[in-house]
Amino acid sequence: MEFLKGTKINSILSGSCPVCQNESMYTVPNPYKVTSTLTMEARCSHCNTKYKIEPSFFFGAMYVSYPVGIFFGSISFFITFYLLNLPFMTSYIILIIVMLLLLPIILRISRNIWINIFMKYDKTKALQFKNSQ
Repeated sequence: MEFLKGTKINSILSGSCPVCQNESMYTVPNPYKVTSTLTMEARCSHCNTKYKIEPSFFFGAMYVSYPVGIFFGSISFFITFYLLNLPFMTSYIILIIVMLLLLPIILRISRNIWINIFMKYDKTKALQFKNSQ
């Protein structure tokens, strides 16, 4: 995904720092490690960006998680009901299973979208890291 470097899409999908995109914001890369799904670093070690802008900053990500969940649920239902022609109840059960399985990913993507609304990529900070190596 190097061709997306510098875009918000890269930061949202990879969970990298929204300012320099040189490291992950999360302490554990695996979102399915339930005890640390939402555990984040306090600051980026490359550009020193503080991730929690204010106390309870990521409560706003709840508003983002709803449309993200609707997106994944709609795709799941469309594939099972319309493309695979499964009965409605079967499609609904599969939708619930898919939503439960994707919950950690939905939570992380929502946080990534939320922080990217308020921060933007800074090419100079990203290049400072590459030049110092």
